[in-house]
Amino acid sequence: MNQEQLEALLARFTDRLGETLRAEHLDLRVGHQVGAGLVAAHLTSAEGLGRTVEVLQRHLLTHLGLDGEAVHERMSRLLAAVATGYARALRNRTLDEQESIRRAAMVARIQAEQALRESEARFRYQATHDSLTDLPNRSLFTERLASAMNRPGRHGRRLGVIFLDLDRFKVVNDTLGHQLGDQLLIQVAARLREAAGEHLVARLGGDEFVILVEATSGVDEVVRVAEAALAAVRRPINVEEHEITVTASGGIVERPTSATTPGDLMRAADITLHWAKSAGRARSMIFDPERNKRELARYALSAAMPAALERGEFYLDYQPLASLGDGSVLGVEALVRWRHPDLGVLRPDSFIGLAEETGLIVRLGEWVMAEACREAGNWSGPDGRSPFISVNLAVRQVHAAGLVDQVRALLERTGLPPQRLQLEITESTMMSSAAEPVHALRVLADLGVRIAIDDFGTGYSNLAYLRHLPVNELKLAGSFVTGLGNGGSGTDERILASLVSLAHALDLTVTAEGVETALQAERLRAIGCDAGQGWHFGRPAPPQRIVERLRCPS
Repeated sequence: MNQEQLEALLARFTDRLGETLRAEHLDLRVGHQVGAGLVAAHLTSAEGLGRTVEVLQRHLLTHLGLDGEAVHERMSRLLAAVATGYARALRNRTLDEQESIRRAAMVARIQAEQALRESEARFRYQATHDSLTDLPNRSLFTERLASAMNRPGRHGRRLGVIFLDLDRFKVVNDTLGHQLGDQLLIQVAARLREAAGEHLVARLGGDEFVILVEATSGVDEVVRVAEAALAAVRRPINVEEHEITVTASGGIVERPTSATTPGDLMRAADITLHWAKSAGRARSMIFDPERNKRELARYALSAAMPAALERGEFYLDYQPLASLGDGSVLGVEALVRWRHPDLGVLRPDSFIGLAEETGLIVRLGEWVMAEACREAGNWSGPDGRSPFISVNLAVRQVHAAGLVDQVRALLERTGLPPQRLQLEITESTMMSSAAEPVHALRVLADLGVRIAIDDFGTGYSNLAYLRHLPVNELKLAGSFVTGLGNGGSGTDERILASLVSLAHALDLTVTAEGVETALQAERLRAIGCDAGQGWHFGRPAPPQRIVERLRCPS
């Protein structure tokens, strides 16, 4: 209340007290009501009641023009009633406030407990379910899988897992946006749930889903579930104003519950999913333990290669490239071997592909070139002529920066003349090389290094294109040589004759690979081929055998 309102209220209280003092019978209830009115108006400061009694006692009777012993007695009784009403009202208000506080505290506690229960429940409809699709999440799936595998009576029971992943889902996110991608995932999840029927479908994260097929009768049942799931995903999906068609790949694992663990099962499903992706996507594949065993062995070899290179487990054998005219050794090809501590000697086809996949082929190729050049520096024939050393260059080496500087430094360090180094490059590498690698090969050719095309005839086979490349020699693929002199139709011989003729027109030397018999060597000589390489001229051998042959050509 403002001052004016307060004064009006007190004036009303004063008038009521005055009226009852003038009345024939004193009504103490008025005093009670005025005291209660003060409390109701929140006039309850520490000095409030005392000041009220003091003011009324001093001034009210004078203000009313009343006097006498009887009037003063009535006044005392009335002031006592005011005090009593004030005290009662203050007590009652205090009790009411305390009750309100108690009730409010109780309500607050109830609401807090309810909120806690709801929060815990949400933390649990969040700890076990995916917030976007409302499918069970990885945590709940793992729990269900472990429960299914550890259930009493597990022996003799089988189960299956289907690991699904959308194909090229990143393209959807990158082109149409993540919000639309999320809407697509929601619809895919709904379709998978419908297609899987009674089987548990979970979202592991991103665009990865998994289906648990419990108590299977065999792998065929799991395959049917997987096919239904992939078919459901393939149907066009309308998202906002877009019609989107996506596919999924799946990895299937089905086995007895007693023969596996949840971790092994999921790893196998993940591996199989990658097989399906590698095979072209939009398909499912079944886990193959034999394939997995082979790939694990490949991985073990791949992981062991860097340390093997450091420990010196790789070494070189050499195979002669002989003249078809007089049989003399024109060159020697370096062939890398791996002396594996557990598996014995491994040929290049066991590990070169792995080295290319991991990128170690660059380091390995550098070592092969350096070792071959070092050993070739000690070779010379009785007539003073020395064969060239031929080294294979992998695609990564051709494209690696600094190839020219590496070769130049190697030749300077070993003292090997550039003309005695031949670099063999696959036909497909040369035909697809960008300008920079071709320029590097030109620089090397200008230094005097020989450049040869290996396995010619198995790839693009564009002889006209070779006019623009710094090539000295063609090495014809052994598949052309196999049929020579074996009573064949003569087609291979005519092809070889044409290739040799065209190569000579381009001033290229021609070496035939895979020459195993004297008859094959004779036919190659007859069609004008310059050199041959194969078991007929010598098998791959250690460097000392090459030295012995150079000293004693016969």
